Amino acid sequence: MIFSAGLGTRFKPWTDKHPKALALVNDKTLLQRNIEYLQRNGIKDVIINVHHFADQITSAIAKNKGWGSSIAISDESSEVLETGGGLLKAKDLFQPGEKFITCNVDILTNLDISKLLAFHEEKKALISFAVTNRKTSRYLLFDDDSRLCGWRNVKTGEEKGPITELHSPLFPAEGTRNPVIEKAYSCVAVFEYDIFNLIPFTGKFSLIDVYLALAANHRIYGYDHSGDQIVDVGKPESISIAESIFQ
Repeated sequence: MIFSAGLGTRFKPWTDKHPKALALVNDKTLLQRNIEYLQRNGIKDVIINVHHFADQITSAIAKNKGWGSSIAISDESSEVLETGGGLLKAKDLFQPGEKFITCNVDILTNLDISKLLAFHEEKKALISFAVTNRKTSRYLLFDDDSRLCGWRNVKTGEEKGPITELHSPLFPAEGTRNPVIEKAYSCVAVFEYDIFNLIPFTGKFSLIDVYLALAANHRIYGYDHSGDQIVDVGKPESISIAESIFQ
């Protein structure tokens, strides 16, 4: 699933008249680039959620015949649901019992998904997602086995997740504060289908909310792919960075 429904408020003025998914990087849209990225990793069945200028996205998919992939649309025209809510709304478009991948349309990377999947299998995880050691203001926190144990905003000092719950399985002794490792989220994740039976939210919510809500009692891991190329095409000025890396 490629999350493509966002309003793209950081990407104005383009998003005043277009969806961010159709912004161009070296004459290819972000959406096309992510579809082709998934194809290179052996994935040709794709779900795309739409909200902001949804008709432009669906028209581009039809005009280009899905760029060679089979595309299913999850329509969020009535309300944008963020990544977690968007995933839950699309539940019926997934194959029961089969694991699946999600990514964000505005992230470009050359992460090898087969390595992420192998890591996921090795850890016997419910969810595994890609992370790197790049600098950011908000980090996911991991123990020395790469298991998720929290979230931290380094600007405000706010923390969420099992690291704040001292009686969780990750922190069994009252008052225990194990050292944690900060990593930046890369927005590419692999899920077991069972996630749909465990999501504790409805409506509008993020995948980060889901990870943190389930981390204490379920196997959720971060796969470090530091050294790979990754660009968050979140603002217009990031286009030139992306164009210098992704031809």
